[in-house]
Amino acid sequence: MKLVTIHYEGIAQACINMDDRYVLLQTINQLEQTDWPIHLFDLLQEGQLDALTAWYSTVGREKLGAMESVPKEAIMPAPLYRHPRKIWGIGMNYVKETAEREKLFAEADPVSFMKPDTSLIGPNRAIELPAHQTEHVTAEAELALIIGRTCKNITEAEALDCVAGFAVSVDVTAADIHAKHQRFLTRAKSFDTFFGFGSELITSDEIADLSQLEVETWHNGELAHRNVLANMIYQPAYLVAFHSQVMTLLPGDVILTGTPGAVVLRDGDIIEARIPGFEPLKHPVKASAPLN
Repeated sequence: MKLVTIHYEGIAQACINMDDRYVLLQTINQLEQTDWPIHLFDLLQEGQLDALTAWYSTVGREKLGAMESVPKEAIMPAPLYRHPRKIWGIGMNYVKETAEREKLFAEADPVSFMKPDTSLIGPNRAIELPAHQTEHVTAEAELALIIGRTCKNITEAEALDCVAGFAVSVDVTAADIHAKHQRFLTRAKSFDTFFGFGSELITSDEIADLSQLEVETWHNGELAHRNVLANMIYQPAYLVAFHSQVMTLLPGDVILTGTPGAVVLRDGDIIEARIPGFEPLKHPVKASAPLN
């Protein structure tokens, strides 16, 4: 199932995308006498996603075809939600060849960092370059894991059962700040607009082989980097289990899984994240206004 958050009738609300037909959860509630939360974050918080997925898989897919929908040309995409309680990022997680994985996996734990929700922007919103603090900003495409249920100290075998689904994201870094000292990583990752969050969540059951998903970073209309999840040093299930042993993971928490490569951003650029099966996530880039 593809769940999408869109701006419609003055609010951000969730819908199901089936073959580019966007059926609002509000419409489904009216016709099915259900009470699904119409905001995706609430759907996750209240533990209702599994029931909605079951409805969709059994009878909903067929019923949606007869329901009123919002046409694609009228869609204004929004971020899936605006205030995840945790946004984890993972650094240096891809290798060029799968054979390199085992050696690097054995040598170290994942490089992790956190980002504030104030860094979050939705599709087509501008990434702002904070010229007063940095002169070298980079961006990269990443697959985001969306946690679907509360989990603590889980095993790798249990981990994907705690994942609601996946989204496309763009992670942005003030690379020159980070280069000054490794301890500056959090600041380098935390500026406003430094986290692009897609509007679409694809549930786990829709992806037959997660390891074969390709993540692509596009820069000004050209492919800059591409890699496949099979080349991740730390696979998604491992990342979820690992971080659950650090802190309790909650519904709606986001784990960014690393990038095949970054590009340098300049005023006027376009950065885009593409993963097959997902709507591309695109952001223009602009310089921020100077400080007074």
